Amino acid sequence: MTYHLKILAKRIFLALLVVSSATAMAQDGTIYPLKAPAEPKAIPLGTGGVEGQKAPETWFRQWGDPMARNVSTATLTPFLPAPGKANGTAVIVAPGGGFRWLSMDNEGWEVAKALADKGIAAFVLKYRLHPTPESLEEFTASMNQPRPAPAASSNTSASATPPRMPQLDLSNQLKDAEAAYALILKRAKEWGVDPDRIGMIGFSAGAGLTLHATLHSKTMKLAFIGPIYGGMGPVEVPKNAPPMFNVIATDDFLFRGQFGVVDSWYKAGIPVEFHLYQNGGHGFGLGNPDRTSNRWFDVFMHWLEVNKFLKPQPKK
Repeated sequence: MTYHLKILAKRIFLALLVVSSATAMAQDGTIYPLKAPAEPKAIPLGTGGVEGQKAPETWFRQWGDPMARNVSTATLTPFLPAPGKANGTAVIVAPGGGFRWLSMDNEGWEVAKALADKGIAAFVLKYRLHPTPESLEEFTASMNQPRPAPAASSNTSASATPPRMPQLDLSNQLKDAEAAYALILKRAKEWGVDPDRIGMIGFSAGAGLTLHATLHSKTMKLAFIGPIYGGMGPVEVPKNAPPMFNVIATDDFLFRGQFGVVDSWYKAGIPVEFHLYQNGGHGFGLGNPDRTSNRWFDVFMHWLEVNKFLKPQPKK
């Protein structure tokens, strides 16, 4: 083998090694440090900071996805449809992460881009979080703590009462959601948004925030909501609650055989669509290959279309 061929072979080997390492990292649940990505279009919402938060906002990568933690400044990032494609509908997108971190790409930016491609003005809400340890090592240790197991019981039916999860103070997050809604209203004409067609979807904790805003906000008048793999317990539904599109998989730890929130919407006489998928686990974002939940977004688009949110409405 000549010298040049040896050099070429070495370069190919190194390139394959890098690709192999990157692939392994993408499939690895290990937490890696990550430099904060640029967010040039992020708009500060001016809702204040987080009491007792001493650590700065930092980012990490897990399962190949960028995550933000110790967020103490809420922002809203617009993802607008291409010129001439907007249909007037807008969606606030709330990523999940147990209110301790945010899955910004998998449950935020990727979803917003998919919505914008359908003519929907999407806005990723980076809401304030509860403090976590400043060092990545301590944070990782706290992440690896096992979830509390359901109480032991001989009754394994769907009617068994699941254990109550600790209640978190969501006052900061509610203010952030309300500020996001107010900003979209203020700039509706600029962004091509119909003020009567603003919805909100959220994932996991973001689904919890979406539901919390629906139940408790006195300023948000959402046109529709989409809690995606959120808590399923029963709630008291306001008379003016919007239609709901709800998605979860049977192998999601938040499901536990509950249908309470869907039943609450149904009994309140408010339109509700519910999709219980055979598999998908938790945190699947737009979908994972070889899972029945993989096409939920297409079903969501059909639901929006049937409910007349994908076609521009005549100007008033």
